[in-house]
Amino acid sequence: MLNCRSLLVALAVLFLPSAGMAQSILPTESEDPTVDVLADDELTPQSIREMVSRLSDQEVRDLLLQRLDAVADANSKASTGDGGIFAFLPAVAAGVGSAVAEAVLRLPNLWDGQVRSINSFLAKREFNEVMRLLVVLAAAVLVGLAAEWLVNRFAQRWRQEIEDARVSENLGEALRLLGLRFLLDVIGLVVFALVARAVVTNLLPPDEIRVGQIVMINLIMIPRLMAAMSRFFIAPTRPDLRIVHTDDESARFIHRHWIGLGIVMGLQIFIVAFNRMNGVAVGETRIGFWLNLAVHIYIIVIAIRARHGLTMMLRGRDDDVTPAEERVATAYPWLVVAVSVLTWVLVELIVSMERFDLLGGGRHYITMVLLIMAPAIDTMIRGLVGYLLPPMTGEGQVAERAYMASKRCCIRVGRTLMFGLVVLVIAIMWGIDPHDLASQGVGARAAAALVEFLLVLAVGYLIWEMVTLWVNQKLAAEQTALGFDPNEEEPGGGEGGGQGGSRLATVLPLMRRLLQSAIIVITVLVALGSLNIDITPLLAGAGIIGLAIGFGAQKLVTDVVSGAFFLIDDAFRQGEYVDVEGTVGTVEKTSIRSLTLRHHRGAVHTIPYGEIPKITNYSRDWVIMKLKFTVPFDTDVNKIKKIFKKIGAEMMAVPEFAADMMQPFKSQGVLEVDDVGIVVRGKFMAKPGKQFTLRKEIYQRVKTAFDENDIQFARKEVRVSVPGLENGDLTKEDRDAIAAAAAEAAEQELTEQGNKA
Repeated sequence: MLNCRSLLVALAVLFLPSAGMAQSILPTESEDPTVDVLADDELTPQSIREMVSRLSDQEVRDLLLQRLDAVADANSKASTGDGGIFAFLPAVAAGVGSAVAEAVLRLPNLWDGQVRSINSFLAKREFNEVMRLLVVLAAAVLVGLAAEWLVNRFAQRWRQEIEDARVSENLGEALRLLGLRFLLDVIGLVVFALVARAVVTNLLPPDEIRVGQIVMINLIMIPRLMAAMSRFFIAPTRPDLRIVHTDDESARFIHRHWIGLGIVMGLQIFIVAFNRMNGVAVGETRIGFWLNLAVHIYIIVIAIRARHGLTMMLRGRDDDVTPAEERVATAYPWLVVAVSVLTWVLVELIVSMERFDLLGGGRHYITMVLLIMAPAIDTMIRGLVGYLLPPMTGEGQVAERAYMASKRCCIRVGRTLMFGLVVLVIAIMWGIDPHDLASQGVGARAAAALVEFLLVLAVGYLIWEMVTLWVNQKLAAEQTALGFDPNEEEPGGGEGGGQGGSRLATVLPLMRRLLQSAIIVITVLVALGSLNIDITPLLAGAGIIGLAIGFGAQKLVTDVVSGAFFLIDDAFRQGEYVDVEGTVGTVEKTSIRSLTLRHHRGAVHTIPYGEIPKITNYSRDWVIMKLKFTVPFDTDVNKIKKIFKKIGAEMMAVPEFAADMMQPFKSQGVLEVDDVGIVVRGKFMAKPGKQFTLRKEIYQRVKTAFDENDIQFARKEVRVSVPGLENGDLTKEDRDAIAAAAAEAAEQELTEQGNKA
């Protein structure tokens, strides 16, 4: 008879979908009150044989048929569960609604079930056994605390160093002290746990050890570990060590209720495990529903009451908070509320599916804590970046903008790493493996694909930020080294011709755009592939489009190739003043197919590379500025030569001018003699773009020196010859004619000068 029953049970084990279902064929208390209930951890080959030996053949057949019907019904539901998101959401709502309704309906059984659990616990033990359990637990706590106290006494000098230290605006020192205190707290907790476990294991019989373990872990260790975490992150009694930005009142409130939350969470896990050990099934009284609801209500109350402190915490201490970060900080308390509500919905959905195994170990609480703390960790990332980032190199707006860009980029890299780590930890904790779940139901496949998709996006974005950070740092180093600012309002003193950037500074922006485009394309293709989308048609379509562009856009290809050779020849650089067949301006931007010039009067010219026959560059190495002065015919030219030489020497003695003037101002002698006077010329060599400022200074000094030496500038004169003027017999009409002729000659001269200008 035993062999027949064993054969039926073996057949059930073989034909049921998974090994986990083999445990579910064993009877529970609700199915057969005459059979002892075995917890999952008590299932051994010997216990199964003993249970089967107490069943009749008919009971085994009924049990097998019942379980096979349940498996068939589950498979039928799974086969019809491919309705997509529109079928999934109503199913979620229905499952949560049924779980809530069931909890409300079983509310009258709550007290009776708990009393039955306690009575079952006491019925299996004599009074002295219960007292022994309580005494051993109390002794384990006391001995563990004594061992922890001894460890703390040994580490007293380190703890005293932490207490005596006063840190001000030094994140590195604060992290060192907080990390040391957290390490000491964890070491004390580990010693407490090991000693208490040794006491429980050695003084309690084997069937009582599990009770002692769930008491110590859930009611003592969880709250104390959460207290240690809170002391590290919030430091409620040490504002000078606090690494998150919040006020003292909020810090103490969050710390106090964070520990209270740990107590409530540990109590829930303990009560559910205690009831299960004593014959009260998880879903029989639904006490777990009410305890879980209490946890989430507690979280919501904490988030609402401490919303000001939470907003400060997420905003951080930095003054350069972006508008998006400001909005996220304001919404953070309500994000905590939303995460708590969604976690509660998830738990009730799991309960409605009777997958109580998914709630083992409090993984839903760990997931919720990770999601809630992720934004707060973002504040720490910003602080760490500000501390670890090297100081600003150089001075000026270019160096400042480069430093801020590097800082924001490092913050985004840290956020990406944190996001990927959180997703990975949650996936591992819930057993979401894309490869292992590939053959499971639609829900498992969707979860696995979503996790892989998010990780691909995170890796792609991380590569994007790393490439951007590298290029920006190189670009900033080049610009800072040359003192070149591409955003300078008036390059070259407002006349153009300013010194440009380096060759690398011109190529790097184009390289950055090319690399970013490649990263986007590759990331999108890999992400789509992770969602089981066939990307072969996309690749084929891209090839056809590229072929069409090659045939139909020959001009575009010409522009691209010409631009590449211009860059190879180093014909121009960003910030240089160039002339392209009469179009002059400063090189403001280079793209794949065109060059953008900014005229010194503000006009912007966009010129395709293929239309550039030649480029005249006014910003390479040095420029020579020649100045002309017209003096009367009787002026001593040698005296002017000495004046120019003196002005050049005086300007070279001024550091402000000497840094920009490569050769001093000097005379070049007489250039020409015209109908007005003698034209003398002087010249100087200067750095590109600095010649205009120096020219203004030279004009002013020449004017002052001429006045001091009684030298006048030649003036153009209009002479009118009138016959009979020597007799002095001019009429009024003659005088009017003379004035009109002089005005006409002057106007003509001004027009000619304007045309030359």
